[in-house]
Amino acid sequence: MNKINRIVFLGFCFFSIQVSGQSKIAIYLNDKKPVKERIEDALSRMTLEEKVAMCHAQSKFSSAGVPRLGIPEVWMSDGPHGIRAEVFWDEWNNAGWTNDSCIAYPALTCLAATWNTDMAALYGKSIGEEARYRNKNVLLGPGVNIYRTPLNGRNFEYMGEDPFLSSTMVVPYIQEVQKNGVAACVKHFALNNQEVDRDHINVNVSDRALYEIYLPAFKAAVQKGGAWAIMGSYNQYKGEHCCHNQYLLNDILKRDWKFDGVVISDWGGVHDTRQAITNGLDMEFGSWTNGLSWGRSNAYDNYYLAAPFLKLLKSGDVSEELLNDKVRRILLLIFRTTMNKERPFGSFGTEEHALAGRKIAQEGIVLLQNKGNLLPLNTSTIKKIAVIGENATKMMTIGGGSSSLKVKYEVSPLDGIKKRFGSSAEIIYAPGYTSEKNNKENLLQKAVETAKKADVVLVFGGLNKKENQDSEGADRKGLSLSYGQDELINAISKVNKNVAVIILSGNAVAMPWVNKVSSIVEGWYCGTEAGNAIASVLAGDVNPSGKLPFTFPVRLEDSAAHALGDYPGNGKDETYNEGIFVGYRWVDKQNIKPLFSFGHGLSYTTFKYGKVSADKKQLAADEDITFTLSIKNTGSRAGEETVQLYISDKKSSLPRPVKELKGFKKIQLNANEEKNVSFTISKEALSFYDDIKHSWIAEPGAFEALIGASSTDIRSKLSFELR
Repeated sequence: MNKINRIVFLGFCFFSIQVSGQSKIAIYLNDKKPVKERIEDALSRMTLEEKVAMCHAQSKFSSAGVPRLGIPEVWMSDGPHGIRAEVFWDEWNNAGWTNDSCIAYPALTCLAATWNTDMAALYGKSIGEEARYRNKNVLLGPGVNIYRTPLNGRNFEYMGEDPFLSSTMVVPYIQEVQKNGVAACVKHFALNNQEVDRDHINVNVSDRALYEIYLPAFKAAVQKGGAWAIMGSYNQYKGEHCCHNQYLLNDILKRDWKFDGVVISDWGGVHDTRQAITNGLDMEFGSWTNGLSWGRSNAYDNYYLAAPFLKLLKSGDVSEELLNDKVRRILLLIFRTTMNKERPFGSFGTEEHALAGRKIAQEGIVLLQNKGNLLPLNTSTIKKIAVIGENATKMMTIGGGSSSLKVKYEVSPLDGIKKRFGSSAEIIYAPGYTSEKNNKENLLQKAVETAKKADVVLVFGGLNKKENQDSEGADRKGLSLSYGQDELINAISKVNKNVAVIILSGNAVAMPWVNKVSSIVEGWYCGTEAGNAIASVLAGDVNPSGKLPFTFPVRLEDSAAHALGDYPGNGKDETYNEGIFVGYRWVDKQNIKPLFSFGHGLSYTTFKYGKVSADKKQLAADEDITFTLSIKNTGSRAGEETVQLYISDKKSSLPRPVKELKGFKKIQLNANEEKNVSFTISKEALSFYDDIKHSWIAEPGAFEALIGASSTDIRSKLSFELR
């Protein structure tokens, strides 16, 4: 018999396959054959043990391949803001590599605040290239869970309170990541809206709220973004953990949405072998913290989808077809990533990526308030700038849980300000407060003395990545700023009238001092180039154009999850009593005045909105309608404005929000330039989910199109009808 020794290059690994006879070379290695045929061929050659091994972890972030068949391992990395440092095989500790320092991108709240799909594409392209260079098959991100409460510790990883905004922004992120031959793993599916009791809390939510609020971004990720992977969430729904949930994974995701990718458990999110087998899970990770614990030589063999799964298969207690469906999906993932010969090589830690992150940050930073036009800072008259606050120097790329990064570098706000303003003004710094130790009075007094000496004061406050601030595993304790920041800002405002407060956070915060300071900026967590991005906006080198992706309430009780009293549940169950009335939908319903509205963001220029018109007054169910208006830059400098379209149903058989976001466009205008903006919608934008009929309904009747600069700043309205 003729022996053929085939060497296949897959990423960074070589696999040797010996096949007897030219005619028996594996079909799955022949890239001229259809992928489905190649998958079935590979499946037919695998043993039961090899198939099962592919369904569970073999290390912290990898699952087994089949070396004898040239089927590679699957390697994953935490995201969604950068590629996590390498860890030891069985431990969370960094492995000590010297070449795994990444570029940190802005938090996804900042990306959402750009309201710009081009920025989402740039983000996905850049982080996808970094993941590919590090030879990762799967990037564990992006996250699209809805901002239900400002106390959720992981809100900074998500894209805000509105399902339409999240749905629109997530699609180009996914598409561009996957062009690099890296799967985007969209998380956390579903209803993972708090960290308190996250491992077991059972969420009770109406079908209507589920379909209208909490599922749309995931659906868009699958059907429009073409996501190759989905991560289940820790919590329960309908009494089943979401990592093996019949209704979410089998009925909705795989049956209704036709998802052909892999469902990956969150690390430690699996709790039952039979449910993991039957209820839609494909790959199990992290079921024990340490893969060598519990006195076993290899605890991964004891995972729910490992030896217990194999035992049930061999006894005939479960069908091998259940296993084969999982392995088919995993093999398809491998063909899409490692075994894709067109897969590019990627790049890592480059200046191009850093500048991409800076551009995203610049577009996402939100100017919330600017009384007296303190900003942009006038470098011709300002000779001394006081920078106050621990957040001016604190690293924000580390901490926060799974999104913590080992970065190539991070520019602090203080360093960015020194670089931008240091040649024209003296920069003086005082911490003002600290999250590490308690010498509050001394720090406050020194900060006040520093502020007295300055022409302008920049206070950098907000949250950080410590527990109970913005961090995985723990929610915030309240809406207020910690570490005595409110007292600090009040004291500074008494000695200097030119105060700008820059909030670094992924969440809304209370601002009892809002009327005592001139300017307020939401500066987010902006990654590697944070300081340079913030400084460029403060200086006016970049005109701020970010808009809030969630509502800033005046007080916690103005948030529906708290007003209706069930957050964070009773330790076992939590009911979303507010239903569909999340964020601005609740604000509108209750006629509450927010601190800062959803969609709000100021500019250093001004824009005049024209009157909206439509191409028809009535539309049939199979027609579209187009709304058009003019926008003019009436200021003296170029700027960008995000025009927002909301739709109001004037009469409905079920309660509906006062209005809902159904379109947005970000346009750039030079001084005195005018452009037309158009939005085209269909009956889909007019529909609601009827949880009695279990279908989407667009009822004939009167509607209203509202054009706004925010959810509470409506500039033009137009009535129309659905026939």
